[in-house]
Amino acid sequence: MRDGVDFERKIYVKQHTANLLRQELRKVKIGEDIAIGTATDPYQPSERKFEVTRAILEELSLHSGLTIGIVTKSNLVLRDIDLLRKAGEQNRISVNVTITTLNTDLARKLEPRAPRPDLRMAAMRELNQVGIEAGVICAPVLPGITDSPRDLETLVRATAEAGGKYIYANSLFLKPCSAAIFMPFLEKEFPHLVQNYQQRFGEKAFLSSAYRKRLSQLMARLRQKYGFPSSGERARNQNNPNEGSNTQLRLF
Repeated sequence: MRDGVDFERKIYVKQHTANLLRQELRKVKIGEDIAIGTATDPYQPSERKFEVTRAILEELSLHSGLTIGIVTKSNLVLRDIDLLRKAGEQNRISVNVTITTLNTDLARKLEPRAPRPDLRMAAMRELNQVGIEAGVICAPVLPGITDSPRDLETLVRATAEAGGKYIYANSLFLKPCSAAIFMPFLEKEFPHLVQNYQQRFGEKAFLSSAYRKRLSQLMARLRQKYGFPSSGERARNQNNPNEGSNTQLRLF
């Protein structure tokens, strides 16, 4: 769909999900990961009615030896704590909560239909309290909007205080289909940044390697400062479904 409004209003629901998943799981080998939410949030508003994600978790809870990573920006994930715990008894499961800023007004502008960032942080806290590994994914990091060292440190500190097991950040990338929607939004909400973004993304989809390196180094320093394990340490202790994983099956 080329119209950004259509993308939010025309929702396609996968039917017979559990049966289809049962067949797909036969292709998953030991050591390969299942990533849920890499393209579409599995806890978007329509999930309240259709319970597609819940059906998936019910099926996964019947299997063992799987490594499962969920990415969401919704506190609706708390509805399924019972199934997450059940699935986690025989599988390795983690929930990655997307939070890009703790500024509620800014978050409402960037993600007008997503739950407030404090609600997402509280959801991450509760997941960890009941034994479900959860952390924060700060993505996308937006140049000039959410990438200041002070704001990123505020987010890292809050994640540590809420008991998050990890926090990672990925910078914005704009492929043509995304730029067609994002740039008009930028012109409306952040007109002073339009020229900057045109220069950064004029002929490429990704930010410069220098920018990405600076972001990576900043996050590494902040993780160390607030007691998070390094990427290497965590990879050795438990395979992270969002960094360096060999993903066989992607749902959503």
